[in-house]
Amino acid sequence: MALHFVDEAAAGATPGDRVTLTGAEAHHAAAVRRVRVGEGVTLGDGRGTWLSGVCASVAPREVVVEVTEREVVPPPARRVVLVQALAKGDRDELAVQAATELGVDEVIPWQAARSVSRWDAAKAEKGRARWATIAREAGKQAHRAWLPDVAPVVTTRQLTQMAETAQMLVLEPTASVALTALAATDDARDLVLVVGPEGGIAPEELQALDAAGAVQVRLGATVLRTSTAGPAALALVNASLGRW
Repeated sequence: MALHFVDEAAAGATPGDRVTLTGAEAHHAAAVRRVRVGEGVTLGDGRGTWLSGVCASVAPREVVVEVTEREVVPPPARRVVLVQALAKGDRDELAVQAATELGVDEVIPWQAARSVSRWDAAKAEKGRARWATIAREAGKQAHRAWLPDVAPVVTTRQLTQMAETAQMLVLEPTASVALTALAATDDARDLVLVVGPEGGIAPEELQALDAAGAVQVRLGATVLRTSTAGPAALALVNASLGRW
């Protein structure tokens, strides 16, 4: 499979045009992936544009790709969103990476009551940017035409407001309803999967989400780590929505 790169310049390119990769993307192509002149690659803008082409020239700071084909990939008919609670270490980042590979359309960081990691005002944008970089790199590796959005960190109150306009499923090991019983639905709203931190979602948070219309669901008889639960749920949702 041809190597895939992402550059916003791909948006307006058509067959016969040349797209020039510079900066970090050029370095990644030339020095890390070691593409060669004449090698076939694919390019995208992360917003549905899909280009096929060949490398016309390769240098450490500039890679020029001659476009041979263009396709516009439509967005999914229904968006799937992952609300991932902040977690210690790199567990939340692992969840973002895997969820991106599995096709999530948006990732929302959540400052849950039991989150060990705390994003104060100084850390919030830095943390969001870090997650966006992880999503971008994972999307390139997965050859995605659409890269997921990474939203600013939300509070529990903001999460309850989202539950009023989306189909929100809260992953909770003690829930009486299995995710497989609810994933297949004709609901046209965004499907939002909520994953708590290492210590689980606090009772008062579950009550608030329930009151806003969210539904608690379980993923089986075992308790999954916060880095595993979201991707596992996404796999089930992908199958039920016909994505896989």
